[in-house]
Amino acid sequence: MNGTIRVGNLFGIPFYIHPSWFLVLGLVTWSYSSGLAAQFPQLSAGLALLLGLMTALMLFASVVAHELGHSFVAIRQGIDVKSITLFIFGGLASLEKESKTPGEAFWVAIAGPMVSLLLCGIVTAIGVTTTVSGPLAAILGVLASVNLALALFNLIPGLPLDGGNILKAIVWKITGNPYKGVTFASRVGQIFGWVAILSGIVPLLFFGSFGNFWNLLVGFFLLQNAGNAAQFARVQEKLTGLTAEDAVTIDSPIVSANLTLREFADERVISGQNWHRFLVTDDDGQLVGAIAVDNLRSVPTAMWSETQVKEVMRPITESTTVQSDQPLLEVMQLLEQQKLSVLPVIRENGVLVGILEKAAIIQLLQSRTQPNPA
Repeated sequence: MNGTIRVGNLFGIPFYIHPSWFLVLGLVTWSYSSGLAAQFPQLSAGLALLLGLMTALMLFASVVAHELGHSFVAIRQGIDVKSITLFIFGGLASLEKESKTPGEAFWVAIAGPMVSLLLCGIVTAIGVTTTVSGPLAAILGVLASVNLALALFNLIPGLPLDGGNILKAIVWKITGNPYKGVTFASRVGQIFGWVAILSGIVPLLFFGSFGNFWNLLVGFFLLQNAGNAAQFARVQEKLTGLTAEDAVTIDSPIVSANLTLREFADERVISGQNWHRFLVTDDDGQLVGAIAVDNLRSVPTAMWSETQVKEVMRPITESTTVQSDQPLLEVMQLLEQQKLSVLPVIRENGVLVGILEKAAIIQLLQSRTQPNPA
């Protein structure tokens, strides 16, 4: 997963850490250990470092709890959580699919900030109602303030933040169109991204101050991810209503299982067709296998007239096919997830419709984005 390191499972959810996280862990540990050493001179350097590390780990545990909040609500809605990843800007829960309704999307989005606010309240209550003092009281104060900041930052109403997903759900509810919600929330996210970038550049240009350098990184993060979300939403909207059958390649490479290899070679290979792999059907048109041009080499040329395609073909499992009425958006996601470029398309009764190529989906998208001639 893009260089991430899998460290195990959390409640059955794969848990990953991006290498940048270790850098942030070190910086946060150093920062808080230095702060504790300055605030409490009686602490030894080793103890201050240990307390700083403990504080950093609890802060990241808070981020994980925030993402688990999103995950548990999604799971209750029947949505699979593919992974939770810690990276330089915090955490990310990768969901299998979107919620079915704007109300469900709202609760998935707000669950994370609610967990952070709850943790802030619990830690604050512990600090107020107990006799904890000294460095431990300072650590509790840091945990409470960071969880509050985590909740408030994520409630900024722009994608890819939780507030952006909340805004998306609200616009979706008002307009009835989930893609308009994504587009609107993405634009707001880009606005906040530019504001963050300017707040980092202005002090740097006019005062030579790097104090807001983090704002630059956050701004670029918001700009990039908000733009990606808007682009994907446009793709989703254009594919809405289309099925796998709509993108099937005309004159797909299909041959009968009863053809001899000689007939296959004469009709399909030597005739000039550029396909290297052909799907094989029986007398009822049902998909039974596939044969590649290279498979001909396994049979002596003298035997081609006596050998049928079905004797050389390779079987195809149902897991490598898609139904003709399956939404094209789901098919596109399947191609991306399994890193495939071609999939056979069959009807419910097993009859082969043809092949679907990733390139055909791209061409279909391009044709739907071109303006209609006047």
